[in-house]
Amino acid sequence: MACLRHWYSCQDWVCGGQWKEYVDGLKSWVEAFTSAGIKLVFFFDGVVEEKKRQEWVKRRLRVNKDVSKLFSHIKQYGEQPGKQLFCLPSGLATFTPFALKSLGQQVFCSVREADYEISSYARQHDCMGILGQDSDFLIYDSVPYLSVAKLRINSLTTVMYDRQRLCRTIGLSVTQLPLLACLLGNDVVAEEQMWLIRDNAMVTYRKNNPAPCYGAPQGQVVLAVAQFVSSLYSRDDEDTQLVPQSLNVSAADKELLENGICSYLLPGDKGFELVSSPPSASAFEKHVHPEILKACREKHVAAEGFMVYSVVCAGVTECSNSLEDEEDTELLPQAIVYKTCRQRVYGLLLLLGQDGRTEDFPAVKEWFVFPGNPLKEPDMVHPVPVTLPCDQPSLDLLWFHGGPEVSGFRLAAFLSIFDCQEYSELCGAIEDSLLAALCLVTHIVLQVQTLSQEDVDAYLSQAVCLRLKSSQELQQIELPLLSSRAVQLGSLYVRGLGHVLGANTASGCPLPSLALMPWHCFDGRLFHSKYLLAHSGEEKTELLGNDESCLSLFHQLKEKLVETCGRKGRVLRSRPKGPHTGGIGWRDTHSDFPSSLGESWRGRGETKRAQQGGWEWRERGEERRSNYEHRDRLRSGGELGGGSQYFNSFRPNCGDGQPQGMSRPPKQFRGRSHHSRGRYRLAPRWSQPPAP
Repeated sequence: MACLRHWYSCQDWVCGGQWKEYVDGLKSWVEAFTSAGIKLVFFFDGVVEEKKRQEWVKRRLRVNKDVSKLFSHIKQYGEQPGKQLFCLPSGLATFTPFALKSLGQQVFCSVREADYEISSYARQHDCMGILGQDSDFLIYDSVPYLSVAKLRINSLTTVMYDRQRLCRTIGLSVTQLPLLACLLGNDVVAEEQMWLIRDNAMVTYRKNNPAPCYGAPQGQVVLAVAQFVSSLYSRDDEDTQLVPQSLNVSAADKELLENGICSYLLPGDKGFELVSSPPSASAFEKHVHPEILKACREKHVAAEGFMVYSVVCAGVTECSNSLEDEEDTELLPQAIVYKTCRQRVYGLLLLLGQDGRTEDFPAVKEWFVFPGNPLKEPDMVHPVPVTLPCDQPSLDLLWFHGGPEVSGFRLAAFLSIFDCQEYSELCGAIEDSLLAALCLVTHIVLQVQTLSQEDVDAYLSQAVCLRLKSSQELQQIELPLLSSRAVQLGSLYVRGLGHVLGANTASGCPLPSLALMPWHCFDGRLFHSKYLLAHSGEEKTELLGNDESCLSLFHQLKEKLVETCGRKGRVLRSRPKGPHTGGIGWRDTHSDFPSSLGESWRGRGETKRAQQGGWEWRERGEERRSNYEHRDRLRSGGELGGGSQYFNSFRPNCGDGQPQGMSRPPKQFRGRSHHSRGRYRLAPRWSQPPAP
C-alpha cells in the first residue's frame, strides 16, 4: 500500500484519477524489474484488524482535515492544489490489484495484517528483500527492508535498512525489537499509552549521558528506550514470557504489550507458540455454506473479489476517505448513495436460499468515512432481500454452476442490486463496460435527487468517448478551471465502480471483472471536461466530439436511463451550474463560482462553494449526519416516488430561492489555467483578464 503514492505520478489526481495513464505507468514500473530478472510479488491490505481499528479511525479523521483544505483551495482558486494536499484518487487501492494481475503479476490480498503476511512470505520464500515504506519491516525478523521512497527506477538503486546494524547501534538483539517498537508506539500500542515509560527512560538516559546530546530528539528517545529495554534482560535470563517480569506494568498494559509483540512474531520465532489462536467463527458463517466460505477466502486471497470476504466471513466492511466536500449540502456522501446497493449485496450473500428470513441475521458493521461521521462506532446495516424475476436460486448455484439459465440468473441478480432489471436486453448489445456504467449512473440518479440532466450527460458522454481515446490523448485535455462539484461527482463515480465490482462478485460474475475497471469506463480529466461542456449548454454533438457513432450510442443509453428512472417516479431536470443560471427551486448564487469570471463566462464550468451561514447543518458533524439519516428514512418510506417532496425535504432554508445568510461575497478566482488550448476549447471568453 505504501507504493501507491509512488506509483500514481499522473498530473491529475483530484478529478477522479487518470486511470489509463496510471496503468501505463504501472506497466513501465513492472517492466523495469522484470527486465533485470527480478520477480515481483504484491501484497495488499485485505482487512483492518479490530485491534488496529482505533488507529485506522484516527488516520481517517486526520485525512478528512486535508480533504477539507483541498476543497477550500479548489473553491478559492479553481485549480488543483499542490503536493502538500495530495490525496490518492478514490478507489486506487481497490483497483490496483486488478491492474497488476492484468499485467501478469502475482498478487495477494491479506486476510490479516498485511505487513505480517509480507514478512512471513518473504522469509519463507527467501526473497531478496521487501520493498515498501514502513518501519515495521525492520522489526520483523525477515529479509532485508528496501525503501520505495528512495527508489530510483531508472537505475534500480535504493536504500537498504540494515536490521543487524541497527541492533548493534542501539545495543539490542533482534528478538528485543518488538518490545522496543511497542514502547515507542505502533498500530497496536498507541504512542500515548506508554508515555510514562518513555519519559522515565529519557530521565535515566540524560543522567547516564550528561554530555550534550546531538541528533534528532526522536533519535534520542529511541536510544533511551532501547537502553531501558536492554536493562530489563540479564545475560542468563531464561524468561520465556513475551513481556519481561522486570517490566512493572499493570495487567492491562501487559496484555496490550503482549498483543503488540505477538503481531511481530513469525512462524519459527521464539515465543510464536504463545501467539493467540485465531478468532472464532463470526455470527455470519453459520448462515453460509462452507463451500461459499472457502470460495470467498480463495477469491479474496487471489485478489479476484471485492467486499464479499469481509462481509461473509467477518460481518464487517469499511471504506477509507473519499474526495467529498463537507460544505456541499447538495450532494450526498458516497456511503449514503450506495447504501441500498450494499444492503442488496448483503442480502444476496446472506439471505439467498434462506426463504427470506431476516430476523435472525445480524447486521453488517460498516466503517465508512464521510463528512459528519465521527467513526465512534460502526453503522449497523441490515441485509435486504434481492428481488429476482424467478424462483430464488441458491448462492452456490450462482457461484458454482454453469449453463444459459444460470447465466441469466447471475445477470438478473446483478441488475436487481442496482434496480436496473430492464437492462437485461442490453447485455451483449453494448459493451460490458458501458452496461456497468449505465447501471451505475442510473443508481446515482435514483439516489441523488439533485443530480441533473447535465450531470448525467457528463457521466454518459465520458463513458462513451473514453473507449476511443488513448492515455496520451487524455493527458492532453486542458481544463480552464476546476469545479469542486465535479471533483466530488468524479470521486462518487469511482467509488460506485467498487460497488459494481462487489455486486458482480456476489452475483457470480455475470460480467468479466476487467470490464468494470475504471481504465475501461472512467477518466477524471475527461469527465471534468465533459462536465464543464454539459453545464455550459453545448450541443450534444460537441459533447460527443462530433462523432456520429458516439452520439447515437449516447442517445441510446440516455433514453434507456430516462425511461427506467421515469417508471420509478424520478424525472431528470436541467440545472446548469453557471454562475448566473438558475436551477430548480433556487438560484445558483450559492454555487460560489469565482465572482471575477463575470458575465462573459457563459456558464463554461463552475466552481461550487457553499457560503458560510444559511445552512442548517454546516459546522457540526453529528447534525449533518442526522440529516443524512433523515434522508435515508424518507427514501425507505417510498422509492423516490414523486421526487419533489424528497428533494424539498432537505433543501437549504430558502425564501425566494435564495439561501439565507448569504451576505459574504465569494472569494476571488486566482486560477492560472484559463487559456484555450488545442482542440479541447473550454476556456471562458474574457472581456478582460480576471482580477488577481
